[in-house]
Parts: sequence; C-alpha cells; structure tokens
Amino acid sequence: MSDPIIVQCTHERHADAILEIFNDAIVNSTALYDYKPRDAQKMVAWFEAKRTGNFPVIGVEDENGTLLAFGSYGTFRAFPAFKYTMEHSVYVHQDHRGRGLGRLVMDAVIAAAREHDVHALMGAIDATNAGSIALHERLGFRHVGTLPEVGFKFGRWLDLAFYQLLLDTPANPVDG
Repeated sequence: MSDPIIVQCTHERHADAILEIFNDAIVNSTALYDYKPRDAQKMVAWFEAKRTGNFPVIGVEDENGTLLAFGSYGTFRAFPAFKYTMEHSVYVHQDHRGRGLGRLVMDAVIAAAREHDVHALMGAIDATNAGSIALHERLGFRHVGTLPEVGFKFGRWLDLAFYQLLLDTPANPVDG
C-alpha cells in the first residue's frame, strides 16, 4: 500500500464506506453499543449533525480513493459549560487494522480539535478494547474513569472506560 491520504469526508463520497465500517462494528464488536445495523438514511442525519455542529469527519483513503478509516468528534454533553469538551471516535475498516491508520486519523482529529479551540477530547471505549486503549494511551490520553456494566451486548455486561486528552486550547475561554 502506498502512503495513505488524509481527506475531509463528505456524505456524497464517503457515506456508503462509513456505513459499512459502522455496521461491521455494530454487528461484530463492542466498539459501538448499538444492536442493529444502520441504514443509508441514518447517514444523512449523521452527516447533517456533523455539518451543523461544525464537527470534522476526517478519513484516510488509499491511492484508489477507498476509505480505510475515519474519525470525528461531536458534542460530549448538551450543556453550555461543556462547549470546550468533545467526544471523539475513530474506526478502521476490518481489512486494514494494525497498520497505523487509527493513529493517523487520531493525529488529524486532535489537530482539528486544537484548530477549533477544543480543550478536552473524550474517548468512551469498551473496557475490553485493548487496541483502542493502547492507541489512546500512546497519544497521551489518560484513563479518567470506568462506568461498570453500563452496556449489555452479546449476552454480557459491558464496562465503558473514559480516556481524556487535555489540549492547550482555547487561549481565552469564556463563560456563556
């Protein structure tokens, strides 16, 4: 594989590929605490929420334009005082894991967060997802808490671990 290319994802170009990655995570993993695969209509709403929130959707493509991985962030909690805190996510296509693409996406997501004056990036990670936890720790995220047995999937209780990266932005935070 040649060098991967960082792109800004769009609904028109990437919705189908993102939907495939999401649905694989839903059906085969605990990366998403969801039960049913999503449909194309959900992607319309998802991209619209990203657009109206001014949240990036960053992808990695190969030389043929195939989406290999993507990441984004969005509202952490819907209260005004949380405006500098975002919850991020990163997903790598099942055929391309273990190649450093998650790191590449996360570096771009962190850069976008700094550019948009985000102060805290939060990752909510299934506590058994060792690969995601290791990636976050390598990037400087620290474990800030685990919520035991808050999810139930595949016939078992799931613990949700929170990882946080504090950024040096914004320069001049304000109330209100």
